Amino acid sequence: MTQPRRRPSIAAARARLRRRAVSRRTADPAPPRSIENPVEDPAENPAEAPVVPGTLLRGRRPEPFPTGEPDDFAQGDSLPGSLLDVVRVAIAMLDTSGRVVLWSPAAEELLGWPSETLVGRGLEALVGDDPELLKRGQEVIALVLREGGWRGPVVMRDREDARIVLDARVSLLVDGDGVPYLLLRLADANKLSAVEHDLAVQDALFEQSPLGIAVFDRQLRYVRLNETLARMNGLAVADHLGLTVGETLPEQAADEVSTIQRQVLASGEPVVDLTVTGPNPRKPGFRSISYSRLHDRAGRILGVTGMIMDVTDRYRAVAKVENARQRLALLNELGTRIGDLLDAGRIAQELAVALVPALADFAGVVLLQAVADGDDLPRHPHTRLTPLVMTGTAAAHPGPAADALLTPGAPITMNEGSLFARVLRSGFAEQVESPDVLEETTAPGDPRLRAAYELGVHSMLVVPLRARGIVLGLMVLSRAGRREGFDRDDLAFAGELADRAGASVDNARLYARERAAALMLQRSLLPQSVPKLAGVEIGYRYVPGSSGTEVGGDWFDVIPLPEDRVALVVGDVMGHGLRAAATMGRLRTAVRTLAGLDLPPAVLLQHVHDLADDLAQGPDEALIATCVYAVYDPRTRRLVLAKAGHTPPLLIVPGEPARILDLPSGAPLGVGGVAFESVELTVSEGTLLVLYTDGLVESRTEDIDVGTRRLSAVLEQPYASVEEACERVIGTLERGQEPDDVALLLARLGSTGPADSRADSAPTLAWTLAAEPTAASRARRLVRATLTEWDLLSLLDTAELLVSELVTNSVRYASAPIGLRLTKGPSLLVEVSDPLPDPPLERTSAGTDEGGRGLQLVHRLADSWGTRADGAGKVVWFKQALPGEPPDRPADEPPDEPTAGRPVDRPPTLPFTPPEA
Repeated sequence: MTQPRRRPSIAAARARLRRRAVSRRTADPAPPRSIENPVEDPAENPAEAPVVPGTLLRGRRPEPFPTGEPDDFAQGDSLPGSLLDVVRVAIAMLDTSGRVVLWSPAAEELLGWPSETLVGRGLEALVGDDPELLKRGQEVIALVLREGGWRGPVVMRDREDARIVLDARVSLLVDGDGVPYLLLRLADANKLSAVEHDLAVQDALFEQSPLGIAVFDRQLRYVRLNETLARMNGLAVADHLGLTVGETLPEQAADEVSTIQRQVLASGEPVVDLTVTGPNPRKPGFRSISYSRLHDRAGRILGVTGMIMDVTDRYRAVAKVENARQRLALLNELGTRIGDLLDAGRIAQELAVALVPALADFAGVVLLQAVADGDDLPRHPHTRLTPLVMTGTAAAHPGPAADALLTPGAPITMNEGSLFARVLRSGFAEQVESPDVLEETTAPGDPRLRAAYELGVHSMLVVPLRARGIVLGLMVLSRAGRREGFDRDDLAFAGELADRAGASVDNARLYARERAAALMLQRSLLPQSVPKLAGVEIGYRYVPGSSGTEVGGDWFDVIPLPEDRVALVVGDVMGHGLRAAATMGRLRTAVRTLAGLDLPPAVLLQHVHDLADDLAQGPDEALIATCVYAVYDPRTRRLVLAKAGHTPPLLIVPGEPARILDLPSGAPLGVGGVAFESVELTVSEGTLLVLYTDGLVESRTEDIDVGTRRLSAVLEQPYASVEEACERVIGTLERGQEPDDVALLLARLGSTGPADSRADSAPTLAWTLAAEPTAASRARRLVRATLTEWDLLSLLDTAELLVSELVTNSVRYASAPIGLRLTKGPSLLVEVSDPLPDPPLERTSAGTDEGGRGLQLVHRLADSWGTRADGAGKVVWFKQALPGEPPDRPADEPPDEPTAGRPVDRPPTLPFTPPEA
């Protein structure tokens, strides 16, 4: 008879369990399982299982951690700072009656009962004397024995008799002898609930987040990622796990992301909201990536976490705002470039330069020829015959092809119905996006078309330049290469740019036309030529101000005076424009008229000043002008000067430094308050007199003294002629930068040469006559005797008649002695002087009048005649040509017609015209 099987003791059972656990640790251990399903293997002791990174994450199982670091912790111990340190799992073993067979140290720590106290005792030791808890424990044991396991909350008492709610997992174990045991795993329910809550949050974050989330190990391989990131990358979640971004993303995007991941893993510095290009080349976009290093509770590096967000819409919105800002900046830059320009050509060039490369790769500005030249706009509609010119060009990539596409100054021809013709006629911009339409812009075989193909031009805008509804030209913009084509926003923006530029171009055209008219008026009022005088070499230049200013009131004049003398004048009227030019013309006429009276320079300036109100531009505007007036006598080399607030003249003697003539300044004409004074001096043979306006020596960047010294240094050099000196002086000006117009008058002063010696040896006789009725008869006798002695009998009758008329006028109006002088030179000169300052007036006498014909006879019979001031009185003179000599030109005979391109100086028609040398 077989004896019944002895039930093993509790100590033997515990020994077998320890040996079994040791054998499992020494053998090849099974892979650890997730605590999400801890009852899958009832024989497993989770308290002795090492924690593996990633076991809390769902996905492909990574390598156990730490790989290659066996000394970091003792085998069988939990990792410091791991999850088991947060939720301690207590292990206990019961037999089928509920007695405690095994009580682990973790259970001692959880409930406070030492194993020596509980081992061998029943359930009542854990639940106390509560019958409900004891009954519930017995029901659980029965359920486990029947079904093999159970999980749920239980209430136990600790050593202090406090009730503790625990999460319990009970499994049925059977040893090798078939003896059943109950494995009880206990954990703090509150802490376990918190961990489960955290895991739920983690799952929700991964599965429901609109952001792409990924976790990478230390080899930067995917450990876990959510569906959002998988959709962004265009791969399934399973196709990512265990792979790196270099194995899942295109090469260009992967290189950038891998570099960032390695940097974060090595340095620990997170990367936050870095915008990169999307990995899908078929769907262009942008991503914001953020990476940080992942550590466990012990501080060990586990890998890298990443958060990826699709920011394509945000990036495009920001790009749109930035594009708007750049366009506003371009508008401001364009306004700065062309806002103060008044030249259509410069405006076109600045416009083209401003648009490249900000808006286009190639830009050309085509203007109507009339607009470029400042002429009136054509009144008929534009046709293919309308002349166009390429005025402004710019290229982002200069080269021969770009030069062929955009040739500055080249005429533009177009076919009827072509793109250019349509835009020019309609005034509406058009966009070109195909080669077929591009060919319509020009004739077949045009080198510009071949250049466009060579440069890779694929998108073009042709925008009209308009002003007041009139098309002034075209703005042609092109994009080439890989740059995106123009869109609707670009077309609208280009139209706004063209409208602003068109207004500036039209203003420049109107200004050029007005300035041309003002220049024409001013040049017509200036001397068209100067007379050639014995003993004086004259050179002159007039330079209008730059295009940034209007024409001014600068002028010069050369006026012949009696006895071979000459008056040199330079002046400047304050102001610019047509009114200043007109005032300058009136002022020049007044000076020229008064010069005919042969007044001293200071007296002449005073008379001009007295006429200031009549010469002003208007009743509310006073005349303010500066002037310098000089009279030179080549026979005596005497120079008399006076000025009215003008820049001081220069006197340059050959071989000596330039001398600034320190004349009494005098007030400008029209100001008054300061008397004008004359300065008289004798000059050396070949001395250069320099009269000029302030525009020659004054500028925005330097003082007038600096300019005067520069002018002196230039003119101190020897020159073969005065014309050469003028050219050298004007050449020192910076072209296009003259803030004011410039008038320059150079006179090389000398003697009359051999004629001067003849004049000194010419016989001269003078007498003083009493202001009596017999003075006329005595004058006739003196003239008859003198001309008989000089063997000039052919002039006798006319000379007697004319001198009798002049002396009779002096006797009638003057009460002081009368002077008579005869001089035999190149011609016979007869002069009658009296102390009365008023000049005689020629008048027309009726047929029945007995008198009033004296001056008419003088005017008709003398070769030339005139009057001049002489001290407080005057001198009336006339000339007669000697036998065999050509007669002087009568005063009323008009001068020769001007030669082409060099107008003639026409003296004013006066009753008393000074003789010419």
